[in-house]
Amino acid sequence: METKEERVTRRHKERDARMRASAGFKTFNVLFILSYPFIATFTFAISSLLAILSGVSRAGAWIATGGKSR
Repeated sequence: METKEERVTRRHKERDARMRASAGFKTFNVLFILSYPFIATFTFAISSLLAILSGVSRAGAWIATGGKSR
């Protein structure tokens, strides 16, 4: 006889197997793999822009306080 934990585990594995076999799951995986370089490039560009603007802001704050830093 199967325990409740074993039954739940088996049902989760069956559900996961059905999900992975679906066309939507496979389509999403292919599109994600193909778009990953664009996602990585966008993330790098935005992070770089944020770092540059943060540096400009810190420099402006330093100048505005007369060169005093905390």
